[in-house]
Amino acid sequence: MVLEETKSLIALLRSRWDIMASVLRVAISGRTKTHIMRKCNLSYRQVQAYIDILLDKGLLIMESHKVKNRNPTKIFVTTERGQTFLKAYADLKATIKEDQQSKTEL
Repeated sequence: MVLEETKSLIALLRSRWDIMASVLRVAISGRTKTHIMRKCNLSYRQVQAYIDILLDKGLLIMESHKVKNRNPTKIFVTTERGQTFLKAYADLKATIKEDQQSKTEL
């Protein structure tokens, strides 16, 4: 009973890769840090760390948008390289899921 509960709890936890993919998906059309933070269910510290990693790897870029009578807003946008990562990650997850399903059918 405890083992089953532990397995289901672990299945609910997101990996770093899942979180990075989530951030990139949200930022495809360009989003603020706050929007990404809320949509990905991350704390400020977490979203800052992931954005820094993704910017450093060239998967995300930061643009500055000027709004009338306000300070420029920082918008984060997924790059073409980031979109390539998302496609590869989705393909990998699908392959792993297929392998797990075929093993359970045996």
